Order: sequence, then C-alpha cells, then structure tokens
Amino acid sequence: MTRVQEIIERLREQARPGQVAGMARFGIVSKGRLGVRMPVLRGMAREIGTDHTLALDLWRSGFQESRILAALIDDPGAVDDHQLETWIGAFDSWDVCDQVCMNLFRRVPAARAKIPVWAERPQAFVKRAAFALIACLAVHDKTAADGEFLDWFPLVRSEAGDGRNYVKKAVSWALRNMGKRNIPLNLAAIELARELTESDSKAAHWIAVDVLRELRSKPVQERLSKRSRRRG
Repeated sequence: MTRVQEIIERLREQARPGQVAGMARFGIVSKGRLGVRMPVLRGMAREIGTDHTLALDLWRSGFQESRILAALIDDPGAVDDHQLETWIGAFDSWDVCDQVCMNLFRRVPAARAKIPVWAERPQAFVKRAAFALIACLAVHDKTAADGEFLDWFPLVRSEAGDGRNYVKKAVSWALRNMGKRNIPLNLAAIELARELTESDSKAAHWIAVDVLRELRSKPVQERLSKRSRRRG
C-alpha cells in the first residue's frame, strides 16, 4: 500500500458520511466528500509534516478532504505557476477554495501576481480564489504595505457587480478584511463601499451594505483605535 493509499484509508476511518448532507446545506459540494472534520485534517497535517510530493499525490486522489490536507502539508517554496493554475482550475467547492488560499496560496509569493488575473476570469471559483486570497493576506501578512491592498481596490470596484453568491461574498470578505487592518485602510474601504451603494447592481449594493455594517461597527472602530494608539 502506498503512502497516499494509507492516508486515504485513514481519512475513510475518520469519515462521517452523515455530515455530508448537512454540509451540502451550506453550499459545500458533497461529490468526493468523505465527511472528515477540519480538526482531524489539521492533526494529520501536523503528524505528516511538510511534503510537496505527497501533497501533489493527495491532490490527484480527488477527494475534497485529501485536497485540503494537501494544502496543509505542501511546501510553498515548491509551488510553481503550473501547480497554481492546475489546482485553481479544479476548485468546485467554496470550502476547498478558501482552505487552499488560507493554508497554502497566501504563502506562495507567485500567487500574489495571480490575483488580478484570476479576478478577471469568468469561472466563479477562480474569481472567488482571487478575493479569498486578498482576504487571507489582509489578515495574515502583517508586513504588507497599505499600498499593496489599495492596488486591489479597483478589482473590488470592477467585480462587485458579479451577482454569483460565491463571488460577491468573497469580494465583501476581501474588502472587509482590508478595512480592518488599520484606520487609513478602514477609511478607504468605507469610501469605496459608499461608492458601491450608488451602483445599479444589486450585488454591489449588497456588498456595500455588508462592508459598511462591519467596518463602521463599534467593535471594529474601537479595535482600530486601540491598535493605532499602541503603534503611536
């Protein structure tokens, strides 16, 4: 039995098929789904460690959970353009898209240059990945300059009219996370959201309301003020 087969067998042992139907209610694709919980996958990833070759093999196995596990164990430094394009082209569920962006793509330097490319493609999950990646970088990359995020604001503006649920929610997620980094980005994100309220697009208006509700909320404003005072 190969290493991949052993891992797939372990995943099957941890599977909860009864949960798959429930996950489908949240828009999580049930095809190729075993029903393995994220804490289990993270525990397996810690046990396995970093292994690029194994990650590629797990991805090719086709199970949704094995693909999430692949993202958890892959080596960001070994990921090339071909892999980025291959993996993103296989996204068919929002949770796999988001987990791959959160656990792997945000740590792959070449993925940043893909953001404007992916944002303009028509496929829903490719477009979602662009904005999910922005959202993840906004939270996890503490050293990125404000200018890098401001450069992505035109993408938000241009794609906010996409009414597909998986896309508009990712666009909102990206703008909200950028607006929670600091006060200048918060003000810039609020201004962009205000612009979107004037759009004829229902999707853009939905995004604007979603963003303004969070970014102007008391908890967010207090948190940003405290952070600003500490840095000052």
